[in-house]
Amino acid sequence: MISVTSAQLSAWLAAFIWPFFRVVALVSSAPILGNPGVSPQVKIGLSFAITLVLAPILDPMPAVEPGSAIGLLILAQQIVIGVAMGFAMRIIFTAVEMAGQVIAMQMGLGFAVFFDPQNAAQTPVVGQFLGLIGILVFLALNGHLMIIEVLAQSFQALPVMAQPFSSAGWRAVAGWGGEVFLAGLLLSMPIMAALLITNLALGIMTRAAPQLNVFSVGFPITLAAGFVVLAVALPFFAPLFERLIQDGVQMALQIVRLAKPVI
Repeated sequence: MISVTSAQLSAWLAAFIWPFFRVVALVSSAPILGNPGVSPQVKIGLSFAITLVLAPILDPMPAVEPGSAIGLLILAQQIVIGVAMGFAMRIIFTAVEMAGQVIAMQMGLGFAVFFDPQNAAQTPVVGQFLGLIGILVFLALNGHLMIIEVLAQSFQALPVMAQPFSSAGWRAVAGWGGEVFLAGLLLSMPIMAALLITNLALGIMTRAAPQLNVFSVGFPITLAAGFVVLAVALPFFAPLFERLIQDGVQMALQIVRLAKPVI
């Protein structure tokens, strides 16, 4: 007859439940996988399958009761790790959408909004368009597989432990948040420069011919110029998206490495 002690049952439960919460936190916050349109059942089922694969190859878990205060603290730490990693990768898509919003406002399309299922909010059409291109590039680069690979490496870089994390990882998260503005500005710079030249030309035309109605003439010209420059610059966006996605994946792993406490 097979007998199982409570200590063995707690060890088996801890070996699965702590990694599971890191996985489910990452899946829920990562781009595409964490889309609000993806049902919770799919997220939990995918997290369960990934944990079953990863659990046998992980380092031994701390000898702590999962239901104790320290066990709940470890559980909360795993959730924070997963959310931080997902945030590092999701912020890339936020930068792309920010670039689209800036471009839309400069073109005069700020009023043209569309429901974005990625963020469950209304976003400008140009931002939604660039966001869809970013998603396609992400899938073309097997970004979803990169997420799983980084997740597996995170357990080697920062195993499940009871020690508190180092603050260096959280400073890296805060610094990476600034990349939204930098990357968004870089992506929108060509269109913004072209529209600035267009607006300067319209201003000169208005001064040369005061009877010209700049509001009736300037809007279609600005709109047409924005679409033309966007069509010309679009082929050059894919390499930028690729670099940003790779930087986001590397930053997710870097955050975990910096958060490892010095023992």
